Amino acid sequence: MINILRSEWTKIRSVRSTVWTLVVTALLMLGFAVLIGFSLKSSAQGPVPGGDAIMSSLNGGIFASLSMATLGVLVISSEYRTGGIRTSLMAVPKRLSLLTGKIVVFVAISLVVCVVASAGAIAAGLVILQPPSVEASEVVRAALGSGLYLAACGLFGLGLGTLIRHTPGAIVSAIALIMVLPTVSTQLPGTWGRTVSEHFTTNAGQLIVSGGSNGSLGPWSGYAVYLAWIAVALIVGAVLLQRRDA
Repeated sequence: MINILRSEWTKIRSVRSTVWTLVVTALLMLGFAVLIGFSLKSSAQGPVPGGDAIMSSLNGGIFASLSMATLGVLVISSEYRTGGIRTSLMAVPKRLSLLTGKIVVFVAISLVVCVVASAGAIAAGLVILQPPSVEASEVVRAALGSGLYLAACGLFGLGLGTLIRHTPGAIVSAIALIMVLPTVSTQLPGTWGRTVSEHFTTNAGQLIVSGGSNGSLGPWSGYAVYLAWIAVALIVGAVLLQRRDA
């Protein structure tokens, strides 16, 4: 397994799209933190509370989640596009071991980059807004929660890429499941509609960032629901990876 992890690490870091997508993710987090920070500072009637300053600094996560999902898709779909997956499967005949190696390496890289980018965004927002008081524990919680959420979005993309194998189709599916359909689900009527909306992908997953609840779910239970959605995509993708030809 060590050789598989080393191989996947080499493949991921040697591909330009990986580096650029991670850079874009960090820039989106920092750029939106700065833009929204200055906008909020110019329009605020008084000092911005520490909690509001922290959360406004993380608004770039909406778009950063899409860049991470795109990266997750490319980690595996690019091998299908170039035919490199055949070489990978010849080197690692146990297909689940290959997929596991991709997941482990991708999650490790994503967590580090996303937590650092989130912490940098919060720092930039706090420097601009200068709230009267900020709790260090809240800063750590928000940075870690944002990093976990963005890494999960990337893993969702990896699951969809494994399932669909076609880069444009997997990216469109990721956009729909991460951004479009969660918003649409809020319009469902009745109690059942509210329940579906609360448990729908990022509606549940984003609770780890805000630290709040949406009625039936808290931060960690919401994140667990989001991970369950991701697990379904990965499991179905793994089953099809075993059955389909490369």
